[in-house]
Amino acid sequence: MASKVVVAQDSTATQPATAQVDVATDTEEAAAAKAEEGQSFHSALKQKFIEGGPGFMTSILLAFVLGLAFSIERVLYLNLATTNTKKLLKNVEEALETGGVEAAKEVCRKTRGPVASIFYQGLDRVDEGIDVVEKSVISYGGVQAGLMESGLSWIALFIALAPMLGFLGTVVGMVLAFDAIEAAGDISPSLVAGGIKVALITTIGGLIAAIVLQVFYNYCMNKIDSLINSMEDASISLLDLLVKHNLKK
Repeated sequence: MASKVVVAQDSTATQPATAQVDVATDTEEAAAAKAEEGQSFHSALKQKFIEGGPGFMTSILLAFVLGLAFSIERVLYLNLATTNTKKLLKNVEEALETGGVEAAKEVCRKTRGPVASIFYQGLDRVDEGIDVVEKSVISYGGVQAGLMESGLSWIALFIALAPMLGFLGTVVGMVLAFDAIEAAGDISPSLVAGGIKVALITTIGGLIAAIVLQVFYNYCMNKIDSLINSMEDASISLLDLLVKHNLKK
C-alpha cells in the first residue's frame, strides 16, 4: 500500500512539471512563428523594392521620408502651439486687476503659444488706444497664421511628387517591357507579365506614400483652422477685457 501511495504521489507531482514544459514550448513556438513572420514580411518588402527598380523606388522613398519629416515637425509645432485660451484670459484678467498691464504682459511671456504672443503684442500697445491694439492684434495674428502654415507647401509638393515618380517608373517599365518584346520577336506572356508587374510596383509605392502624407496634411490643415478660430475668438475677448479695464480706470 505504501509503495502505491508513493507512486501515485510521484505521478501527481510530475503533472504540473509536464504542463509547465508544454506551456514553455508553446510560448517558444509562438515567438519563433512571430519572428519568422516578421522576417518574411521584411524579406517580401525588400524583394518588391528591388523588383520596382532601385532608382525609382529610392526616389519615392526619399520623397516619402522628407514629406514625413516635414509632417511630423508641423504636427509637433501645432500641438505645442495649442493653448487653453479660457485659462489664459482668466489669468490675464486677474493680472490686470492686481498688477496692471505689466503683470498681464508677464503672464503672456510665461505662456507658450501664438495666442499668448498676440495678447502680449496687444498689451504692449494698450497706452496708444484700443484702435491701435486692435490693429496690432490683427496684424500679429496674420503673422502667427503664416508661421503655422510654414512647411505645408513642402508637404503638398511631396504628396504630388511621390505618385508622379511612381507613374514615371510605370511608364519607363512599360517601355522596357515592349523593348524586351521587340528584341525577342514574340509576345511572351512571361515577358509582358514580368514587365507590367515591375512597372506597377512603382505606382503602388508612390500612391502609398501620397496617401500617408495626405493624412498628415489634412490633419495639419484642420489643426491650423482650429487654432486660427481660437486666436480670433481670444483676440475679441482680449479687446473686451481691455475696454472693461479702461472703463474701470
